[in-house]
Amino acid sequence: MPDNHTQPGKAPPPIFAWLVHMFTASGAVLALLALMAIDQEQWRLALLWLFIAIGVDAIDGSFARWARVKEQAPQIDGDTLDLVVDYLTYVFVPTLFIWRANLVPEETAPWLAAAIQFSALYLFSRSDMKTSDNYFRGFPALWNLVAFYLFVLQAGTAAGAVVVVALVGLTFAPVHFVHPFRVRDYGRWLPVVALIWALATCALLWTGWSTDARSAWASISLAAAGILLGLGLVRTIRGERAALQGPNAGLEPDA
Repeated sequence: MPDNHTQPGKAPPPIFAWLVHMFTASGAVLALLALMAIDQEQWRLALLWLFIAIGVDAIDGSFARWARVKEQAPQIDGDTLDLVVDYLTYVFVPTLFIWRANLVPEETAPWLAAAIQFSALYLFSRSDMKTSDNYFRGFPALWNLVAFYLFVLQAGTAAGAVVVVALVGLTFAPVHFVHPFRVRDYGRWLPVVALIWALATCALLWTGWSTDARSAWASISLAAAGILLGLGLVRTIRGERAALQGPNAGLEPDA
């Protein structure tokens, strides 16, 4: 997500700021490609496009800081652009995927899809979406990942409905979820866990693995996801930690 903090030194030419905005906007094109794949029932291809969109969202903030987009392209609000694209790739398209791929019961799918939209819009419009130490308040509308796991694990429609209802409820709950590239409580190893998760999760999209290899990738993906979820639970229980001191103070990995 874009982060436009001013950096010292000479700014790159304005063309780079515009290119960064175009890079962020490419997420909308990826959402369109995912929609086309859903329409053709190419489920793994749709998930691949959504996974690439996660990658774009993970690194465009670094580019935005380097290019100083607020200084060099002030006509464009990068935060608004990012929210629009994120809503498409994290919420709207994944909702259609969950519905069309029959991951929830057919008779309740419209209601569950509507609940996802309302809860996600609530989250996206919150001015206090994140805490001062960069944890999300409530479930952070990661419906692309929900769609992924429901599809890959083939949990069944009843389980899918339970998961959707639970996560919609957690959107409004006083719980916290970790941002692996912003939270500084755990130093540099937190992004490493996120990268391991990303590698293992993306590997699950390939159908050529043996049963044992696929089980191994799934175990790594779920274990890494469990760690990230657990750290959010720890934050919910202990509250905000005092500011870091020492060599890690002030370090914040790019996102």
